[in-house]
Amino acid sequence: MIAVNLAEKLARISTHWDPHVVADYNENDIMVVKFQGEFPFHLHEDTDDFFMVLKGEMIMDLEGASHAVKTGEVFIVPKGVTHRPRAAQECEVLLIEPKGVPNTGDPATAAAKPRL
Repeated sequence: MIAVNLAEKLARISTHWDPHVVADYNENDIMVVKFQGEFPFHLHEDTDDFFMVLKGEMIMDLEGASHAVKTGEVFIVPKGVTHRPRAAQECEVLLIEPKGVPNTGDPATAAAKPRL
């Protein structure tokens, strides 16, 4: 058991849209990622999608609506809902997903999730 410093982990990431696992929690991956630009619209059939903005601001586009999510805020996308995160400026985000869930909802297009 060790403490994980998220700022230190994020400082090691230089790319966007590449989640990195920093811890495990009840069969979930705890990840950090940097967003900038737009991620493709996608959905997760079997699981909700958890986002917590650690620094900056992102926009979560849903079917017919957009929501600003600012530093310190959490946004949960319910399973089966098409969504797209985007950020005009770089932001830092904490993600929680069940192990093995592809970040695009499709294993063929998903990013790898290396451990930091």
